[in-house]
Amino acid sequence: MPIITNLIIVLIALLHVYFLVLEMFLWDKPAGLRAFGQTQEAATASKVLAANQGLYNGFLAAGLFWGLSLGTGGTAIKVFFLCCILIAGLYGAATASRKILFVQAIPAAIGLALVLSA
Repeated sequence: MPIITNLIIVLIALLHVYFLVLEMFLWDKPAGLRAFGQTQEAATASKVLAANQGLYNGFLAAGLFWGLSLGTGGTAIKVFFLCCILIAGLYGAATASRKILFVQAIPAAIGLALVLSA
Protein backbone atom coordinates (compact mmCIF):
# COMPACT_ATOMS: atom_id res chain seq x y z
CA MET A 1 0.00 0.00 0.00
CA PRO A 2 2.80 2.55 0.71
CA ILE A 3 3.96 2.28 -2.91
CA ILE A 4 0.47 3.06 -4.24
CA THR A 5 0.08 5.89 -1.72
CA ASN A 6 3.40 7.43 -2.71
CA LEU A 7 2.61 7.01 -6.41
CA ILE A 8 -0.68 8.88 -5.95
CA ILE A 9 1.14 11.65 -4.08
CA VAL A 10 3.76 11.89 -6.85
CA LEU A 11 0.95 12.20 -9.42
CA ILE A 12 -0.71 14.94 -7.37
CA ALA A 13 2.61 16.78 -7.04
CA LEU A 14 3.24 16.49 -10.79
CA LEU A 15 -0.25 17.78 -11.45
CA HIS A 16 0.60 20.87 -9.41
CA VAL A 17 3.86 21.31 -11.31
CA TYR A 18 1.72 21.23 -14.47
CA PHE A 19 -0.57 23.90 -12.95
CA LEU A 20 2.54 25.97 -12.21
CA VAL A 21 3.65 25.77 -15.84
CA LEU A 22 0.17 26.58 -17.16
CA GLU A 23 -0.34 29.53 -14.83
CA MET A 24 3.16 31.00 -14.84
CA PHE A 25 4.29 30.42 -18.41
CA LEU A 26 1.35 29.43 -20.61
CA TRP A 27 -1.48 31.53 -19.15
CA ASP A 28 -1.86 33.77 -22.22
CA LYS A 29 -0.70 31.16 -24.75
CA PRO A 30 -3.05 28.84 -26.66
CA ALA A 31 -2.60 25.95 -24.18
CA GLY A 32 -3.39 28.17 -21.21
CA LEU A 33 -6.32 29.82 -22.94
CA ARG A 34 -7.80 26.40 -23.70
CA ALA A 35 -7.13 24.97 -20.25
CA PHE A 36 -8.82 27.85 -18.47
CA GLY A 37 -11.37 28.83 -21.12
CA GLN A 38 -10.25 32.43 -21.29
CA THR A 39 -10.07 35.06 -23.97
CA GLN A 40 -6.71 36.58 -24.86
CA GLU A 41 -7.82 39.90 -23.36
CA ALA A 42 -8.83 38.36 -20.02
CA ALA A 43 -5.62 36.32 -19.87
CA THR A 44 -3.47 39.35 -20.60
CA ALA A 45 -5.25 41.35 -17.90
CA SER A 46 -4.85 38.61 -15.27
CA LYS A 47 -1.39 37.31 -16.21
CA VAL A 48 0.38 38.60 -13.08
CA LEU A 49 -2.29 37.15 -10.78
CA ALA A 50 -2.10 33.81 -12.57
CA ALA A 51 1.69 33.72 -12.21
CA ASN A 52 1.31 34.27 -8.47
CA GLN A 53 -1.25 31.46 -8.32
CA GLY A 54 1.13 29.23 -10.27
CA LEU A 55 3.90 29.92 -7.79
CA TYR A 56 1.64 28.76 -4.96
CA ASN A 57 0.92 25.55 -6.87
CA GLY A 58 4.67 25.06 -7.14
CA PHE A 59 5.00 25.40 -3.38
CA LEU A 60 2.30 22.76 -2.90
CA ALA A 61 4.16 20.38 -5.22
CA ALA A 62 7.45 21.10 -3.46
CA GLY A 63 5.84 20.33 -0.10
CA LEU A 64 4.58 16.97 -1.34
CA PHE A 65 7.99 16.10 -2.80
CA TRP A 66 9.59 17.14 0.51
CA GLY A 67 7.24 14.87 2.44
CA LEU A 68 7.97 12.01 0.06
CA SER A 69 11.72 12.52 0.41
CA LEU A 70 11.47 11.96 4.17
CA GLY A 71 9.89 8.52 3.80
CA THR A 72 7.79 7.46 6.77
CA GLY A 73 9.05 10.51 8.66
CA GLY A 74 7.27 12.77 6.18
CA THR A 75 3.73 11.69 6.98
CA ALA A 76 2.78 14.91 8.79
CA ILE A 77 4.17 17.01 5.94
CA LYS A 78 2.23 14.99 3.35
CA VAL A 79 -0.95 15.34 5.41
CA PHE A 80 -0.46 19.10 5.76
CA PHE A 81 0.10 19.73 2.05
CA LEU A 82 -2.68 17.36 0.96
CA CYS A 83 -5.04 19.21 3.33
CA CYS A 84 -3.95 22.53 1.81
CA ILE A 85 -4.62 21.18 -1.68
CA LEU A 86 -7.98 19.72 -0.64
CA ILE A 87 -9.14 22.97 0.96
CA ALA A 88 -7.96 25.04 -2.02
CA GLY A 89 -9.71 22.61 -4.37
CA LEU A 90 -12.98 22.81 -2.44
CA TYR A 91 -12.80 26.59 -2.38
CA GLY A 92 -11.97 26.74 -6.08
CA ALA A 93 -14.83 24.39 -6.93
CA ALA A 94 -17.25 26.52 -4.92
CA THR A 95 -16.07 29.88 -6.28
CA ALA A 96 -14.44 29.42 -9.67
CA SER A 97 -15.18 26.15 -11.48
CA ARG A 98 -16.78 22.86 -10.48
CA LYS A 99 -14.08 21.14 -12.56
CA ILE A 100 -11.57 21.96 -9.81
CA LEU A 101 -13.39 19.52 -7.55
CA PHE A 102 -12.45 16.65 -9.86
CA VAL A 103 -9.00 17.85 -10.90
CA GLN A 104 -7.68 18.98 -7.52
CA ALA A 105 -9.92 18.26 -4.51
CA ILE A 106 -10.84 14.62 -5.14
CA PRO A 107 -7.27 13.50 -5.93
CA ALA A 108 -6.08 15.26 -2.74
CA ALA A 109 -8.84 13.60 -0.72
CA ILE A 110 -7.85 10.19 -2.10
CA GLY A 111 -4.18 10.83 -1.31
CA LEU A 112 -5.05 12.04 2.17
CA ALA A 113 -7.22 8.99 2.85
CA LEU A 114 -4.41 6.69 1.70
CA VAL A 115 -1.80 8.45 3.87
CA LEU A 116 -4.04 8.38 6.93
CA SER A 117 -4.95 4.72 6.45
CA ALA A 118 -1.32 3.60 6.21
